[in-house]
Amino acid sequence: MTETHLQIIAEELQIRAEQVQAVTELLSEGGTVPFIARYRKEATGSLDEVAVAAVRDRLEQLSERDKRRDAILKSLEEHGHLTDALRASVEAAQTLAELEDIYLPYRPKRRTRATIAREKGLEPLAHRLFEQGDIDPEQEAIAFINPETEIATSEDALSGARDIIAEWISEHADARAQMRALFETRGIFRSRVITGKETEGAKYRDYFEWEESVTGVPSHRVLAMRRGEKEGFLTLRVLPPEEEAIALLSSQFIKATNPAAQQVQTALEDSYKRLLSPSMETEIRLSAKKRADADAIAIFTENLRQLLMAPPLGQKNVLAIDPGFRTGCKLVCLDRQGKLLHTDTVYPGQGAGRDAEAADKLTACVQKYAIEAIAIGNGTGGRELETFIRNLNLPDLALVMVNESGASVYSASEVAREEFPDYDLTVRGSASIGRRLMDPLSELVKIDPKSIGVGQYQHDVDPSALKNALDDTVISCVNAVGVEVNTASKQLLTYVSGLGPQLAGNIVAYRNENGPFASRKDLKKVPRLGPKAFEQAAGFLRIRDAKHPLDTSAVHPESYAIVDAMTEDLNCTIQDLMQRDDLRKRIDLNRYATDAVGLPTLTDILSELARPGRDPRKQFETFHFAEGVNAIQDLQPGMKLPGIVTNITAFGAFVDIGVHQDGLIHISQMADHFVKNPADVVQVHQKVAVTVLEIDIPRSRIALSMRANPGAAPAKTDAPKTQPTQRQNPRKPEPKPRREQPVANTAFAEALKKAGLK
Repeated sequence: MTETHLQIIAEELQIRAEQVQAVTELLSEGGTVPFIARYRKEATGSLDEVAVAAVRDRLEQLSERDKRRDAILKSLEEHGHLTDALRASVEAAQTLAELEDIYLPYRPKRRTRATIAREKGLEPLAHRLFEQGDIDPEQEAIAFINPETEIATSEDALSGARDIIAEWISEHADARAQMRALFETRGIFRSRVITGKETEGAKYRDYFEWEESVTGVPSHRVLAMRRGEKEGFLTLRVLPPEEEAIALLSSQFIKATNPAAQQVQTALEDSYKRLLSPSMETEIRLSAKKRADADAIAIFTENLRQLLMAPPLGQKNVLAIDPGFRTGCKLVCLDRQGKLLHTDTVYPGQGAGRDAEAADKLTACVQKYAIEAIAIGNGTGGRELETFIRNLNLPDLALVMVNESGASVYSASEVAREEFPDYDLTVRGSASIGRRLMDPLSELVKIDPKSIGVGQYQHDVDPSALKNALDDTVISCVNAVGVEVNTASKQLLTYVSGLGPQLAGNIVAYRNENGPFASRKDLKKVPRLGPKAFEQAAGFLRIRDAKHPLDTSAVHPESYAIVDAMTEDLNCTIQDLMQRDDLRKRIDLNRYATDAVGLPTLTDILSELARPGRDPRKQFETFHFAEGVNAIQDLQPGMKLPGIVTNITAFGAFVDIGVHQDGLIHISQMADHFVKNPADVVQVHQKVAVTVLEIDIPRSRIALSMRANPGAAPAKTDAPKTQPTQRQNPRKPEPKPRREQPVANTAFAEALKKAGLK
């Protein structure tokens, strides 16, 4: 970490350099993002998790840039190219692209046409031509004719010299910067269908004749076009106006109007078409992909956060059922801690005899295990099973449809085999559905987030970046809620600040061998859980009914002494402070402030005393789909139905309305006003009221609206009404091919200015 790094990050994130320095030091000491954000507010100036993570990520990026800088300097020195001026250029470069442009002429490369021309001794001729003096290129080239080097004619010599000039131009740092700026500001994404693939690639028909500016194309269209190209249905190019590109290069390299300059012009045009354009196109495609990945990952992580933070039913005795027709409905009974007590199979809807048997079994289970809620998976047959159970008139029961996305993945996982070694996949899946109702967070952490059913193009983005972002999100959610250490699974404990898989396993093993933890201090007895891990984890771990009242709260053990001082000053107990608002109001926080513990931490402590161990998630509310609407065939345009948001994308939101096929609310139908970001209007798991616009039964597509007047002209939006690769998409009317106008030249001028060029 250098002063330059501090200033760069501070300016980019609009925070103070001192805050960046503090975060850097805490990270280097082994601090985690949740711990730093929650318990080191004085040091960081109360930076939240997003800001702390941003500092961490930018530090890593700058570190990678500096590693590459060092590698380039080493290579230049080893090959004898390093001069003081070149070193200064390398050290002044601020981006990886600048570094690579500077290094390009010196980078070891495979034999090129220019290399071969140099081997034939044509570089002096190339220099003569490049100077563009008043010479006769033909006469100059005659001197280089040499049958031994396969230069039989003057044109052979001129051709080789032009190859050398073309490489000079393509490796010129300023030329590359100008071309990069041109591609970024004036480039066009152009996709075309591969001849003969029209029928097979019909799902990409929106992109059969599509053009859109690089500056305007949204992330989901970049990923859709790239997927179509990867699957062999589309060709995809990124091209600026060619005439403008060549004119830009000519203005930089053509110095005269004579025969030598004509040779340079020919080399310049070849350089652009053969070298510069493909290189820049690759760069822009990669940068557009990187931006698209970042956007898609941001959408995915926010959806995942909302799903993980969905309201829990809480500790209830639950009967959970995974619906099925042919193999029957597998039911399980779980106690309030999620322990499996009973399992059975019922066959409702298969005749009067089996209906009566199913009713008897369900009623008996409800009575025997004091069932307080019934969870039904929302797969095929779920709505019919819901109707069947409602008709049983079971008293005082919450009947809830549960999104079962990922339950089958869990049931076949190693985690499920560890938890239920004596049961088959169907029982494990049913148990997961029931536990998901009780506590979505605790259950969903056992499943690969990519299998949970939220996100957009998650299989097309950088898997490493996606995993890091999803892990950050899960860690953030787990630590925001807190974990009951005596009932938590190994998977849940793994995400607690400072732990990880090894220590989480050690905690579970110690708990199984020695019984429940009586206090947070007992965690220090866990093998390999040292002082640093305890410091990072303790505040996020809860011990219900612990002897020390603060062990049930988010107050960190390092602050217990502060609370003790408060109780001494008020002549009361900690329980008194937790229960009596009048006592808490008498506390003057300034009396307890020190250099290490300031008002931010003291305010958090007081807030925690008012609601110890509070759960930040909302209160659970039951939800019912519309009765009599169980399948897509039951829908009619104009129907107004309740639904639950299951996924949010850049172009809209998908909603479960209880017919086994999610419908799409396009962004233009989300409100009566302009909507730029669907996440500004809805959240995952939000209950919404929708109107059915259109049903396409053959393609299982449903178009929905949240607008007060769905029949009016749609709100203006920059998102297309069709998304070719989203599996749950409703109808997709054929759009007209379009070409977006490139951005104004002022944008190009601004890009050049940013690159340090006029």
